[in-house]
Amino acid sequence: MIRRVALAVLVVLVLAVAGCVGPAPRWSAPKPGGPAAPAAATVNWRPCPDTARTALGRTPDNVTYECGKLNVPQDWANPNGGKQFGIALMRARATHQTNRIGSLVVNPGGPGGSGVDLAAYLSVGLPADVTQRFDIVGFDPRGVGASDRVKCFSDADLDASFGADPDPVAQADFDKAVALSRKMAQSCGTRYGDTLPLFSTEQAARDMDAIRAALGEPKLTYLGYSYGTLLGAVYAQLFPTHVRALVLDGAIDPTLDSVASAEGQAKGFERAFDNFSAWCRSNASKCPIAPDARATVTSAMDSARRTPVTGSGGRAATAGWIQTAVVASLYSQEQWPQLATALDNLRKGNATGIFRLADSYAERDARGRYSNLFDANAAVNCADDANTPAVDKLRTLQSEWRQKYPLFGPSSALNLLCAQWPGKRDPYPAGAAKGAPPILVVGTTGDPATPYEQTPKLAETLGSGVVLTWQGEGHTAYPQTRCISSAVNRYLTDLTVPAKGTSCPAS
Repeated sequence: MIRRVALAVLVVLVLAVAGCVGPAPRWSAPKPGGPAAPAAATVNWRPCPDTARTALGRTPDNVTYECGKLNVPQDWANPNGGKQFGIALMRARATHQTNRIGSLVVNPGGPGGSGVDLAAYLSVGLPADVTQRFDIVGFDPRGVGASDRVKCFSDADLDASFGADPDPVAQADFDKAVALSRKMAQSCGTRYGDTLPLFSTEQAARDMDAIRAALGEPKLTYLGYSYGTLLGAVYAQLFPTHVRALVLDGAIDPTLDSVASAEGQAKGFERAFDNFSAWCRSNASKCPIAPDARATVTSAMDSARRTPVTGSGGRAATAGWIQTAVVASLYSQEQWPQLATALDNLRKGNATGIFRLADSYAERDARGRYSNLFDANAAVNCADDANTPAVDKLRTLQSEWRQKYPLFGPSSALNLLCAQWPGKRDPYPAGAAKGAPPILVVGTTGDPATPYEQTPKLAETLGSGVVLTWQGEGHTAYPQTRCISSAVNRYLTDLTVPAKGTSCPAS
């Protein structure tokens, strides 16, 4: 879940589940804190080792797990209105903590990723320097996972959206994509109606302060990945004096509108694919599609448009599923050999590897059932975006970006779902976190989903941001290497900020 970005489009695959096709922000800064909130609620914690076991496949020794729900106002603009959402929480605590500092609240991005699952993963994945000093607290944001959630897409429609051609050139094919996106958007409008704007990022950021209060923390210590950096940045603007330490890893520039953000992501994935191709050429023994990985993918997708390879149960490995597998594999360099093997097997008539990669990304199980990741992803992204271009403008961008970003440009352009979204919008604020302490903003130079260029921009926008760079590949950096881990650990535990210009090597 750490390496996940957002899909701005479900009908025609965009480039990410980590939030990243950013909507147009609201430039007028909100009043810090907003309306008076109800008295701090409490969480009725209960042991939940089974939840950790489901996420991890085992129950780790020397860690206790507790779960609970926190009730928050559905609308923070009217916090005493009566209606509430339940926010699911997990707290993981090492049994032999020493010099405990407090709680580290974590979010995996998406939007739509489960922070409950992330807390389980990080309870065994973070350095002991951190787990011995902090409880790891994850939450499923409103609309997500075990919280009161959004679910309005059918499994059949999600299969159709992922399997659709990522670059529908013929007008008839494009019209089918528009019609499917309209159907999916309307299904959310029919089910949730006027509540759709309540799944916005600003509402979720205000939930975070309720979580902080319920944990008894005077100030928030937070680790957010990908879209979680946007959530943290909005929190810092709303509650700058409530910040102890924020680590924002895989930074999103909150000042970009949806078109600029989508184009940045298309460029980022093209760059990451070029890096994968270069690795193939230099490591032919590990890359059976060498020397020309791009030609292999282009040929595979063209062939799939005519006669797709079929897998178990007659499932067709269409161009859409192939691109999903490629996108999934670019989140981590560790998956590059798997992608190369899957593509090699595909041209031999075996689509198993392609489906394995794509289904992991899509959160599709063996029965063809999906989680609500993409329902929540759409609800948040579209609620945030007040200025989605019209369908005809997206069609123009599709053609233009095909020339600039051949593999990923067309699908990045086609934000068809938000273009037809029925709900009102609630764009998030973008501006300085006046009064906040130093905030650590971490970027990876080879990041496809949140391109590195956004890292210094987020730091500058916040005003108190400090950049930490990883010269690596993939999406997000902490805790990938000793250098990155050491810098982040010191910041979280001692509030020691890395020196200006600190950059860590790839390994």
